Amino acid sequence: MSVENLPRTIWWENGATHLIDQTRLPLQGDILVCNTYEGLISAIKSLAVRGAPALGVAGAYAMALWSQVEGRLMEDREKYLSRFTEVASEVSQARPTAINLPWGVAKIAELIEEHPDRTPVQLHELIVERANEMAQEDEAANRAMGANGAELFDGPTKFLTHCNTGSLATVFFGTALGVIFTAHDQGKVEHVWVDETRPLNQGGRLTAWELLQVGIPSALIADDMAADVMAKGWVDAVILGADRICADGDVVNKIGTYGLSVLAKEHNIPFYVTAPSSTFDLTLERGSDVEIEERDSREIEGVTISGKFDPSDDRTARALDALTAEGPCDLPMSKGHHMTLDRKGGGYSFDAWFRTTPPQVMVFNPAFDVTPAANVTAYITELGVIHNETKDPTAAIKALLE
Repeated sequence: MSVENLPRTIWWENGATHLIDQTRLPLQGDILVCNTYEGLISAIKSLAVRGAPALGVAGAYAMALWSQVEGRLMEDREKYLSRFTEVASEVSQARPTAINLPWGVAKIAELIEEHPDRTPVQLHELIVERANEMAQEDEAANRAMGANGAELFDGPTKFLTHCNTGSLATVFFGTALGVIFTAHDQGKVEHVWVDETRPLNQGGRLTAWELLQVGIPSALIADDMAADVMAKGWVDAVILGADRICADGDVVNKIGTYGLSVLAKEHNIPFYVTAPSSTFDLTLERGSDVEIEERDSREIEGVTISGKFDPSDDRTARALDALTAEGPCDLPMSKGHHMTLDRKGGGYSFDAWFRTTPPQVMVFNPAFDVTPAANVTAYITELGVIHNETKDPTAAIKALLE
């Protein structure tokens, strides 16, 4: 088994953006085809595509979709630029915390500015070309991060990781999990502890699946078990990714990251953050300056289950056909439970939500938290490793990025 067997996460094909629908993994491997930028925004908001590096490329592809459907048909350049700016803002705000999404959009904006004499049709060709280049650059950066990070470990290492930082979080290969993939190839991985990562279980659904596909020894744990496995001496290093790293080295990442950094510090375990240079935001001084996305309370109030019906008899098939004849069929249930039934390929898919909490319960559901730079042992990037021994990461980050 090899990482090369993992699927690519997002790509451009026949004038549309194709992506793995990560809301349905690991039990289903559906591919979404987005023909409009609005469709891709919906995929971003629903987490069908997620992970900072993948979002950067998704931002570029969203602008390519706008150009494909609308932009290339416009004749007036001023109207073109005005509309481009509106769409760019809409795409950038689809998820406000991760820096890579607006970074990807900004790369396309820079391209437009660099070619003031090109027609909308010519610009469209350049936009698609640049977005595809960004996808290739992402994979190259991820492989470089993997190589740089693997050098930090001398022998068989017991890792603990959080959320999903593998190939599914990027165009291909991964950030923190990419380090583990590379270290595994070098015989340096003894075991990986996988936090489930509540409330959406990206660790349990995605990271656990990727490690199984690659053949790396691992075990899934609930988030609140991390302290116990650290105390037992079963963790040599904590390694995870980032959605934004500020100028002072503060790390904004999936909720639960800060707690892990405190636990690692208490148990004298190195805490590594792996992210491409595009994730560093030197315009913000500290993590408290970052807008933290708060998500739908339903993510905590209940559980979502997706699946497929493959009817084995004509009677069931006829019933499902009747229910979905006019498109997706909503099936409200008692106690607030809900199911949507739809046709999918030669079968039928369902998405069901079941309440597990008392009605009217108050919910706080931030998607990210802030880990202070003082808790970070080192930052692993495609350009090299920034060690935090000097306790002045700002200068080290600026020196590396320059």
